[in-house]
Amino acid sequence: MMAAAVFAAASFGASAYAADISQAPEALAVIDNTAFFGDTFTANNNANTFADHFTFSVTSMPATFNAIVASISGSADTGLDISNLGLYTSTGTLVTSGTLGSSGAMDIWTLNGGTLAVGNYYLQVSGSMVSNTGGSFGGSVMLQPVPEPETYGMMLAGLGVVGLLARRRKAAK
Repeated sequence: MMAAAVFAAASFGASAYAADISQAPEALAVIDNTAFFGDTFTANNNANTFADHFTFSVTSMPATFNAIVASISGSADTGLDISNLGLYTSTGTLVTSGTLGSSGAMDIWTLNGGTLAVGNYYLQVSGSMVSNTGGSFGGSVMLQPVPEPETYGMMLAGLGVVGLLARRRKAAK
């Protein structure tokens, strides 16, 4: 009974000392609808946690969103462990969570965000350091513009006008 109490107190005390080593939010440099992101953590951060935010905007038209993030280390007992990947609105509302594809020496998470409306968002990568070695993660995002229905209507109207002009020209000959 005494050993259980000592163990419980030691476990509680150890978790109380975990520090948040998250980096300041970083704006993604979206170029041609893609961007790379990541972070590196120094040694001697065992059991410390992070929740890094990478902000971006959907500006001109709705877009589908996809992301992948990975970390790699010598074994599951070194470096860092990614525990969650999530996509949020700028106000902190969860849009969707990522899916864990691989865990251990290599953590791989993917996220299919569906179609995002014009607005501001952030991608959050969360995890913890599992040893006193350094660790890092990296990933990429893809925004694929989705034309609005009005765009398709204008395109069809334009094709109709071109077809009408071609037909008139052919009939005039």
